[in-house]
Amino acid sequence: MDNAQLTRKQKDFFDFIIDYKKDHDVWPTYREIADAFNYKSPNSVTQNIQALLKKGYLVKTDDDEYDIHPDYEGNLGLKKTAGIPVRGLIAAGYLQEAVEADLGRITLETLFPNMDDMFALRVSGMSMKDAGIYDGDFVLLMDSDVKDGDIGAVLYNGETSLKRIYSDKDGLRLEPANEEYDDIVIEPDIFEEVRVIGKYIGHVNRTGIHKGIPTKKAS
Repeated sequence: MDNAQLTRKQKDFFDFIIDYKKDHDVWPTYREIADAFNYKSPNSVTQNIQALLKKGYLVKTDDDEYDIHPDYEGNLGLKKTAGIPVRGLIAAGYLQEAVEADLGRITLETLFPNMDDMFALRVSGMSMKDAGIYDGDFVLLMDSDVKDGDIGAVLYNGETSLKRIYSDKDGLRLEPANEEYDDIVIEPDIFEEVRVIGKYIGHVNRTGIHKGIPTKKAS
């Protein structure tokens, strides 16, 4: 089951429910949840529950009630795959005595502290293969300024494209990372119809999580 990552607030909300049910063997009431998080309205509780349902951490029962998904029941809200355990320290200089300790876990939030501002798109095509981005990969994007030579997702005339973006007085040039594909040049008179919808900051595939690659300078 491939569930979406929770935001920090959603994780705190979910952990509260898990811990409460573990201690009392029942769900907390809306009022207890609202009091715990200083919510002024029960609607805030409902919105968080709906988000957890959508992301697969909660399920609806046959009685139209909410319950914790079996994958998470009794596990304090964390799947085994929710993070990589940090088991201690290792020297990168002279040999030193091994130090074993529970130093927490490496999660997506460790790698990408601004996760609330991120979103992902799945790649279709091979025009960015020389940048290590292949068909079927998930690119991680952020709504932030794109500098010359950055990779970004562009929306133009109802179509999207992932390319290196260059801008000058002659217009906008979208450069692929595959010599089998040509540049896309957008003239100044239609430049305003183009929208950069996200700056590339990394991608995910079966080999792991790859953070952003260095900016390529215009030749």
